[in-house]
Amino acid sequence: MARRPTTAREISARDAASPRVAVLVPCFNEEAAIGEVVADFRKALPGATVYVYDNNSTDRTIAFARKAGAVVRHEPHQGKGHVVRRMFADVDADIYVLVDGDATYDAPSAPKLVAKLVAENLDMVVAARVDRDQAAYRRGHRFGNRLLTDFVARIFGRSFTDILSGYRVFSRRFVKSFPALSTGFEIETELTIHALELDMPVAEAKAPYFARPEGTASKLNTWRDGLRILWTIGRLFRNERPLQFFGTIGLGLALVAVVLAVPIVRTYLATGLVPRLPTAVLATGFMLLAFLSVASGLVLDTVTRGRREMKRLAYLVYGAPRGH
Repeated sequence: MARRPTTAREISARDAASPRVAVLVPCFNEEAAIGEVVADFRKALPGATVYVYDNNSTDRTIAFARKAGAVVRHEPHQGKGHVVRRMFADVDADIYVLVDGDATYDAPSAPKLVAKLVAENLDMVVAARVDRDQAAYRRGHRFGNRLLTDFVARIFGRSFTDILSGYRVFSRRFVKSFPALSTGFEIETELTIHALELDMPVAEAKAPYFARPEGTASKLNTWRDGLRILWTIGRLFRNERPLQFFGTIGLGLALVAVVLAVPIVRTYLATGLVPRLPTAVLATGFMLLAFLSVASGLVLDTVTRGRREMKRLAYLVYGAPRGH
C-alpha cells in the first residue's frame, strides 16, 4: 500500500509541535574554546542542531568543532557580518540562537531565552551581559558599550541596555527578513536597529558573561571596531531617519547663514549700504544649502517610508514563533 503524502497542514502542525532550533556559532581561530561551546549548547538544547561557520581559521577550530558534534561550514569572506549573513541565508529553522565561539556566553541560559521568545511571541531576545569575572570586559569596552547604547536610544527611541551583545535568539521571520549589510563586528548594531525600525516585538534577559579562556585573545579591536560601529550608527541614521538627519544639517547651515547675515542687515538698515558683499553672498549660499538639505530630507523620507513598508511586508511573510 502506497504511503500517503504529507499534507501542508500536517507539516505545519508538526513544526508547531516541535520547533526546529539552530545554534549558530561564527568563529575564527577558536580552537581553545569551540569544543566547549558546542558541547555546552548541545547539552543545554538537546534537540537543536549546532552549526559552526568557520571564517578562515588557521588553527584546529574545524577539527575540534566536528569532534564535539557540530555541523561545520565555511565562509571565505573575512568578517563577522559576512558570516552572519551566510548563516542566516543557509540555515533553515524556526528558532535561531546566535552566539560567539569564545566560551564567554552562558549556554545554560539558552533554554530560558528560547522559552521567552516563544512564550511572549517575540522576534528577538537579547542576552544582556552580566559579567562574572573582572576580566570579562576589556578596558574601555563597558564605557564604549554604554555610550553607543545611549546614542542609539537617542536616535531610534527605545533601545536595549546591551546593544553589542553577541548572544541573541531570533524568530524565523526576523532572520529571513534581515538584510545583513554589515561586514564586521558592527553586525550587532545593525541587528538591533533593524528590530527597532520595524517596531518588532523584542525583549532583553540577563545572562552571565565570562572572561575568555586563558591563552585566547579577542578579535575585536577597541578603537577600529568602535569607530566602525559608530559609523554604522551614523549611516543607518542617515538611511532610516533622512528627514531628521538632513534637517539637522540644514538647521546648522541656516544658523551659520543667520550669524553671517545679522551684521550685514544691521549695517544696511542703518546706512542703506552693503559694504561686505562677499559675506552677504556667503550667507546667501549657506541659506540655499540649508533649504536644499531640508528638501533632500523630505524626498528621502518618502522613499524610506516606502522601503520600510516593503521590509515590513517581507517580515510578515513568515509566521510568528510557535512553541509546544
